[in-house]
Parts: sequence; C-alpha cells; structure tokens
Amino acid sequence: MTEKPSILSTGPDFGADFQAKLEELLVWRRDVRHFRRDALPEGLLERLLGLAALAPSVGLSQPWRFVRVISVESRARVIENFEAANAEALADYSGDRAALYARLKLAGLREAPEHLAVFADLAPEAGQGLGRRTMPETLQYSTVCAVHTLWLAARAAGVGLGWVSILDPQRLTRDLAADETWRLVAYLCLGYPEAEHDDPELQRQGWQARAETGPVVLTR
Repeated sequence: MTEKPSILSTGPDFGADFQAKLEELLVWRRDVRHFRRDALPEGLLERLLGLAALAPSVGLSQPWRFVRVISVESRARVIENFEAANAEALADYSGDRAALYARLKLAGLREAPEHLAVFADLAPEAGQGLGRRTMPETLQYSTVCAVHTLWLAARAAGVGLGWVSILDPQRLTRDLAADETWRLVAYLCLGYPEAEHDDPELQRQGWQARAETGPVVLTR
C-alpha cells in the first residue's frame, strides 16, 4: 500500500530574521580562488551534496552527476587542461587588459582540498522526458540549479567554492571517463577560504565592477 504524503495546512514561517540572513548569505556567496589546504571535516561534503540534491529539476529528472576528483593523476590532468585553456584565453587579450588577465588568479586547483566535476546526464530515465521535449537544455539548467544550491549550502557552512570554467570540456570528459550521455556543466573547487570578502575578487582586482542597477526587468 502506498503511503499517503503528509499535507500541512500551512508552510514554514520564514520570518524577517531568516530573510535577513538569507540576504546576507547571498551577499557573502563568493567565487573563491584562494583556499587553505585543510581537509573538510568527515561527512561534510556528503551533507552538502545531499542539500544540493534538493535543487529543482525539470520533470523531477535530477540529472546532476557529481564526480569527486581525488587521485593525483586525475588532478594533474585537470591542471594541465586549465593551464592550456588559460594560455589560449590570455592570447585573446592585448595591452593592459592582457597584463591584468595574466595577474589574475583564476582557479584554486592546486590548493583546494576537494574537486568536483559536475555533469548533466542528457538521457536520464528519471522524469520520463517531462518538460524537456521543446527545451532539452533544461537538464543542464537543472544541474546549474544544483550547483548554486551547493554554493549557498557551502557558504552557510563556512566553506568556499570556486567555479573553474577555463577548461576544455571534451578533454575533461575523456580524462574522467565520464559516461557518453553526460555533459560537463561545472568544475568546482571546495575548501576553507584564506580570507573572507563580501565583494567579487574580479571587482577588487579591477577587471569588472558589479552593476549597481540591479536585475534588468522588461515589460511586454
């Protein structure tokens, strides 16, 4: 017999104090590149991934696939991948902008105690295809939601997260022997940050200021 789900007459009360803390969490969520080498406490990563799995997903497909990259050999291949892609990216700039780019620290791959490759399964059995017939990219969008949920959960636990996007995704997929139906969405570094900041590092380094106008909202 299938157990009936419980029905609440009212939802939880997320009062003013919680709302203020949530806003503070969003402000303090940072893309971290400077990590301490201390290992995370046992069980913390698993708890954070469990929270990430509460993210919304199209058709309840839950397409995210997390690969914990721990071997010296695998990490070395990731670093080689990043360094090659970063050199190519540097070549796209010139003059002062190239000089500034060369000074930026764009990944914490050597220091971060935890590495996660995050893939979207493009052919999951879960969800039965619901909601993605006309927009199959929603599987990847759902995986991004899981990454953001992980980011907030990590920040709330005092853990920093850095998203490394300067990579060749096909090369990384091959190096990690990922399933052929998986598509790389993110490569993440996690660990305790060396310092705390409530402003983006790229803003502090003079690369790009955060827009002060807020979200762009149009009407039709």
